[in-house]
Amino acid sequence: MDFNDTPEEAAFRAEARAFLAANAEPKAGSRPALRLGGMDAEAVRRCKEWQAKKADAGMAGLTWPKKFGGREASPILQVIYNQEEEDFTVPRGLFEIGLGMCIPTMMAYAKPEQLDRYVKPALRGEEVWCQLFSEPAGGSDLAALRTRAERDGDGWIVNGQKIWTSGAHLSDFGIIVVRTDPNVPKHEGLTFFFLDMKSPGIEIRPIHQMSGARHFNEVFFTDVRVPDTQRLGGVGQGWKVSLTTLMNERLAVGETPRPDVDDLLALSRSVTLDGEPAIRDSAVRERIAEWYARSQGLKFTRFRTMTALSRGETPGPENSIAKLVNASKQQDIASFGLDLMGQGGLLIDDDLAEAYAMFQSGLLSSPSLRIAGGSDEILRNIIAERVLGLPPDIRADKGIPFNRVPTGTR
Repeated sequence: MDFNDTPEEAAFRAEARAFLAANAEPKAGSRPALRLGGMDAEAVRRCKEWQAKKADAGMAGLTWPKKFGGREASPILQVIYNQEEEDFTVPRGLFEIGLGMCIPTMMAYAKPEQLDRYVKPALRGEEVWCQLFSEPAGGSDLAALRTRAERDGDGWIVNGQKIWTSGAHLSDFGIIVVRTDPNVPKHEGLTFFFLDMKSPGIEIRPIHQMSGARHFNEVFFTDVRVPDTQRLGGVGQGWKVSLTTLMNERLAVGETPRPDVDDLLALSRSVTLDGEPAIRDSAVRERIAEWYARSQGLKFTRFRTMTALSRGETPGPENSIAKLVNASKQQDIASFGLDLMGQGGLLIDDDLAEAYAMFQSGLLSSPSLRIAGGSDEILRNIIAERVLGLPPDIRADKGIPFNRVPTGTR
């Protein structure tokens, strides 16, 4: 691995750092970054304003074509910008799905005139996108989805339900995978579309989470008409298109939000344990050292991705490893932080609690991180099969038409 910036990379790093210093607040001692879970109208406005500012400065969509507002830069420059932005608190959460998953899928499969219409508004934050994948009966098996689309003239009629759709209530458009042929094995009967979230027949119901956030949604489709011109990929080729989205998703969700090790260090200096700052307790220092070591391991694992990108190579399974470790690490750090606060850990008001209640909100939201972008079990299977070369799980539904797959009785 080469840890040194080339002259071009060093120049861009300085440019990115200068832009952030002039337009964002340093993270040290600041409130956690605004994220999707706490979006009201003012928060949406701030996110859109920040995204437009990034686009105007040439810091958004760095690898995208210039005609859409990008720089056509090497992926390593996007990694460098992300590294620099980690030191600042910026409004985020509203566009990660659209720009990290939906639009890259559009770029791979949509028609040129569609890209002209949708890509630039998304990059500038003028339009919001969501990803309609998970379903109540499918669990972590995306290919087990039951939302169906039936051909009707020059379009399709969609009926069914999606769940855990982040930001659907704020979105203008969405990408969706549906079943168009139940008479073939499950992976072969899927087709992929994009649609207008204001289409007649779409009902969005926010899910109220125990953390107080409402960014997940149930989305119901009742005779929703989608033109065939909005199909991405061939009929029955939806799984192939979905893999494009999923590969981008693993990268997009790899970063874990605060609290992190630095936040835990700051907390251990401000709260007391047996009448002294908690940082003086050897058991506390031991736990912090453990998470610091794990964080460093993740850091150098990410460097593998950076090295591959700098050489023009495709990164390997590092993102699955990082996502698996990151999600559980944040959950553990948040739980330990609440232990250090004692009864103060019961406070959830971010104006009254230590560290702006980031440990409380982190603990309540962290279980979702172990599901989003692939559950822990899915990621372990990926690592076992693709990294270690272990035999795959036995699949009882392999090669069986979807409508003949055995299901449980009620």
